[in-house]
This record gives sequence, structure tokens and C-alpha cells, in this order.
Amino acid sequence: MSNSVARAFRLPEMLKAWLKFLPRVPRFVVANIQLLSKRKHHLGSTGQLLEQRALAKPSDVFLRFEDQAHSYEEVNRRSNNIAHYLKAQGISKGDTVAVMFENTPELVTTIFALNKLGAIAALMNYNQRGEILKHSLDTVKAQSVIVGENCITGFETVLPLLEIDEAYGNFPIYWLPEDAWNRSIRHSKPQQFTNLLKAAEKYPDTNLAETHQVKLGDECFYVMTSGTTGLPKAAAMTHLRWYKAGLAFGKMALGLKRSDTQYCCLPFYHNTALSIALSSCLIAGATLAIGRKFSASQFWQEIHQHQATCFTYIGELCRYLLNQPVSPLEANHNVRAVIGNGLRAELWDAFESRFSIRQVCELYGASEGNIGFVNVFNLKRTVGFSPLRYKVVRFDTRSERPVVNAQGRLQEVSKGEVGLLLAEISPKSPFDGYTHNPKANEAKIIKNAFKRGDRWFNSGDLVLHQGFKHVAFIDRVGDTFRWKSENVATTEVEAYLQKAQGILEAVVYGVKVPHAEGRAGMASIVIDKAQQFNPTEFYHTIKQWLPDYALPLFVRLCSQVEKTATYKVMKSHLKLQGFQPAHDNEPIYVLVDKSKGYQRLDADLLKKIELGQIRF
Repeated sequence: MSNSVARAFRLPEMLKAWLKFLPRVPRFVVANIQLLSKRKHHLGSTGQLLEQRALAKPSDVFLRFEDQAHSYEEVNRRSNNIAHYLKAQGISKGDTVAVMFENTPELVTTIFALNKLGAIAALMNYNQRGEILKHSLDTVKAQSVIVGENCITGFETVLPLLEIDEAYGNFPIYWLPEDAWNRSIRHSKPQQFTNLLKAAEKYPDTNLAETHQVKLGDECFYVMTSGTTGLPKAAAMTHLRWYKAGLAFGKMALGLKRSDTQYCCLPFYHNTALSIALSSCLIAGATLAIGRKFSASQFWQEIHQHQATCFTYIGELCRYLLNQPVSPLEANHNVRAVIGNGLRAELWDAFESRFSIRQVCELYGASEGNIGFVNVFNLKRTVGFSPLRYKVVRFDTRSERPVVNAQGRLQEVSKGEVGLLLAEISPKSPFDGYTHNPKANEAKIIKNAFKRGDRWFNSGDLVLHQGFKHVAFIDRVGDTFRWKSENVATTEVEAYLQKAQGILEAVVYGVKVPHAEGRAGMASIVIDKAQQFNPTEFYHTIKQWLPDYALPLFVRLCSQVEKTATYKVMKSHLKLQGFQPAHDNEPIYVLVDKSKGYQRLDADLLKKIELGQIRF
């Protein structure tokens, strides 16, 4: 078998990995005891952890950002200042406040301020606009919103929709200036929004009594996710899950210490940044270096600027770095370990070798899920190990349903086989699920899977059973595909495409593209016979409604969409066909140059895509 693909593990290589891990066992055991000792009813929170760090090591640097450095004491005081003001405005335990920021220290201080009050910070995707953003606000039942200066223009697209909705009749909107505490306050921003920095300046920066009334089982964050179907859903994160993530991924996997600096340029509306990078640094007392956005050309320069010893990644980030010209900065650095998800098996060796990475902590977890895996033993091409109870079961990829036996029970795959990942729902691994969405929660649970009365979380993911409690991620199933580190819900995109003039029907799905992670969006559309398809006009119409990552890269014109007897679209056929031309009367268009819009996919363009001469 090729060394570039995931495979089952053998006992000798596991023994070798365990021997290398022996020096880390004492720290691992201590962290594991801490992890297992915490319960939902215990007092504790993200805000309390920040207070404890600020008291123990006040001058230690907590956050780095560009040329800024902020100590634990400073971040705690700034968070307290905002919290006191928001408390005076009526924000209290259990309230939800939407937060829409680019990566900045102001974002971190704001979410801690809310958590100190026992309130929930709902992290908005700053790429969302208009109706999709309105849906996200509705989903979390936001009582107010705090917007970073650089996100104001995007947020203003939802204002007309809020104005006509009675539920938002008394909806406070705050904004926080960029680089808020390192410059004088400006007054040039929207008058209809309250300048949070100016409004809070007369309030104290002392710790709040409310912080010590928050329990670990209380919710602290909502992370918007597409889930498996439909519009964005809100996955709940409790203080306990956040704390456990920091222990498991930070102390147990990375071996993070107070002397470490972890660099993260992933958006904080994703759990990789919010619940791995941020939590692990706070729990270890380490430094978090925040990158505003990922830049392949500037990445290693920022690593050097912050003297980072580790960084967080997603698969696309690794591929983009490998595609960059070789630079002296990429080898001469202090990075000893990386943590993230989505590093493709075929890129693993090249990534480790070229960038001199000694430890890859590949991980797996879903925002709404109840299980996590992490590559603790530094093996190759695996998402690692999980101490929690799970099973990998046989799955029919055509019907997209688990296979059952004559008794109606699910069947486990053998070592070395691919199947659907299920995680047992129990007091040790509860299912928090989606917020205010019991129907979606119920859809993620499989009951009576192996015996009467059992309950299992359906991950919706196919994994390879590698043995020794390890799995490798293979693919996602269902109506959601992943592109540019974002989950794209096909039903959501279909709804917007069908709003375009002349479109009678639209079916959206993900297709594999050479030399790219995830799946690119493709739409098969049926046009009104009385209409002419204008590819440029179509592009300019839908780009007003959809973020860039959700725009279909390929569009197929067809006379009809094949359906089952129960009128369900047969997407499996379309997925298998991909963007290969099928009939001359079904032209395909591709989005290569956004300044030009969609253009006809001819043999020359197809060949360039297949050879990797055109990349997306």
C-alpha cells in the first residue's frame, strides 16, 4: 500500500510510538485526572480561568497581535470593564449576545466579558450577509450584537431586515474600534451604533461577583455551523467542553507550557481557533499570537515575528504553504508542533519534511458533537485516539444510510475498513447539540443501534478504522460539503440560486477537484425555455447573496433533474459525474476569473484543471 494514504496500524509501530511517548506520561496522567474530575455542576468558567491566570502571572503575555502585546492582567481588566458596562445595560446570565469581529484582541476581550456575566457569546461568521446573517441572529435568539470596526459594512447589510422585524424593535447594537486600547477614540463611525469603548470608559475594571456563580455545564459560546442539512445552525459550547478541549488538545496532545507561543490565524468563529487555540493557551498559561487572516506569503514571517513554538492549521492552510516558493524563514524557526485538522494523507510527509515539523497533532471533532480524537502519539495519517466509546459501522454510500442486519441492528466494520463514525451518548459524553433546534438534534441521534435503548451521535463522517482506538478521516456524507475551510449547506445555496430570474430548479452538490481539499460547489440548473442563460449576469446576481466560498465553481445546464419515485433528487449520480461533460446539450460553465464571471468549460480548460494548471 502507498505510504501516502491512510491505513490500519500494526502492533510494532504502535509499540514504537508508545515508547517515544513515555517521557510525557506524567504530564498526560495529571491532565487526564483534571479532565475526568470536572463535572457540569461544578463552579467554573472561561472568565474565572482568565481571572486565575491574571492573579497568578499578571505580567505574562496572553495575546500578541501584529505589533501589540497584552498581558493576562490587561486582558482581564479590559474584559471586566466591558462586562460592568454590559451588566448595567441589563445583560445577565443566560442572555445571548451576537459577536461579529475579525481576529483581534478586542474580540477575545469581548467574549470573555460576556462569559464573566454568564452570558453566551454567539460567534457570527463575518462573511455572512443579508438574509443568511439575519437567519443566524434569529437562530441564536440574540438580544444584542457587538460588531468590530472592520465588520460594520458587512453587518449593515442586515439592518433593513432587522428594521421590519418586530422582534428586533429594541435591539442594542454596539461597535468596538480597531486597536481599541492603543489609540484615542474616534467618533466617525455609525451614529446608530453605540461606541462600546466610549460607553464603558467610566465603568470599573474590577472582577465581578457574577463570574463565580457560573457553572461548568452552562453554555458559553454558540458557533454557527451548516450541520448536515439546511441553513446555519448554532452548536452550543459549554464551559466544561471548552475546558476539556483545552486540556485534551493543549496539555495532553501539544504538551503546551507557559513558555510556549501558539500562533493562530484561523477565524475565531470556528472551533479550531475558539475552542482549541484559545482554550489551550489560557489553561497552560501560554501566549496566543493572533493572525488577522491567513496569508500564505506572510505566514512564516508572522511565525518569526511572534517567535511561535506551535501553530493551529486546517488542511487548506498546509496545502497553500506547500504551494509557496521556498523561503529561508520556513525552516529556520522555533515551531516544534502543530495542531489542527484536515491535513491530507498525501501531503503529510511533504509538510513535515519541508517545514521541519516534528509533531503533528491532527485532530477530529464536530462543533455539535460529543467526541474528539487527537493524534497524541504522533503517528502519520490519522486523526488519532479517543478514550470515549465509539463505533465505526457499515454504510451504504448510495442510499447514504447505515447498513442494518436481519435484526435491524447496525454492523461494525473490521480493522482496515471504512464506515460511518458513531459516538455513544452517555453521562461521560453528553450530546449538547444545536441551540433552539430539537428537530435537528433528534436527526443526529441513532437509537437502538446495537441494543434496545442505546443512543449514538451520528457524526455524518466516514472514517477508516485503523485499530488501537485510532481512526482516519475519509469524507463527509449528506447534504453538506466542505470548501475553503467552510461547511456549505447545499439546500441553502439551492434556495438562493432558484431566486435568480429564469431558474426553474437548482441542485447543488460538492465535487472533487484535482489538487484541492474538500469539495467544490457545483450546481445543475434547469432554465425556463423562454429564457436565455447569461453566465455573466447569473454570476453577478448570485454573488450578492452568497459568500465567496458558497458560490458554485461549476454550473451545468440541464433539461431536467433526475428524481426517485418519491421525488427526491438523485444527487449520487450527479456527484459521480462531477464536472465531466456528459452531453453536448448540457453545457458546463466554470468560475475561473471572478472579474469575468462564469465561462464555458471547454476541453482546454478541463485539461488545465485536471493537470493543476488552474487551481481554485
